[in-house]
Amino acid sequence: MTAFLVALTTSILAVAGLVLDGGLALATKVQAAGAAEAAARAGAQAIDLGAYRRDSRLELLSGEAASKAQAHLSATGLAGNVTVSGNTVTVVVTTSQRTQLLGLVGISSITVQATGHASPHRGVTPSP
Repeated sequence: MTAFLVALTTSILAVAGLVLDGGLALATKVQAAGAAEAAARAGAQAIDLGAYRRDSRLELLSGEAASKAQAHLSATGLAGNVTVSGNTVTVVVTTSQRTQLLGLVGISSITVQATGHASPHRGVTPSP
C-alpha cells in the first residue's frame, strides 16, 4: 500500500508540474512571440526614403532595420537574433522559463523560441 501511495503521489506531482509549468512556458512563448513580432515591425520601419521619394520603391536599409529591431528587443529585456533579407525583417527570440514543480524531477527550466517577420507595406487595405 505504501509503495502505491508513493507512486500515486509522484504521478500526481508530475502531472501537476506538466500543467503548471507547461502553462508558464506557454505564457512565456506568447510573450516572446509578441516581442519578436513587435521588434520585426520596428525594424520594418527603416525605409530608404531616398529610393521611396525617387520612384516610390519600398526598400529597407538593412543595417538600420537590424539595429532598430535589436533596440526594440533590448528595450523589452529579451535577446534574439535579427536578420534582414530583402525587405523582410526576421526576429528569433529564445528565452527560458524556470519550472516550479518539474524541478522536483530534474527539469529546472523550459526553453521556448518564437519568430516574428515583418516587411514594409504601402497604405492600409480594407478587409473584405
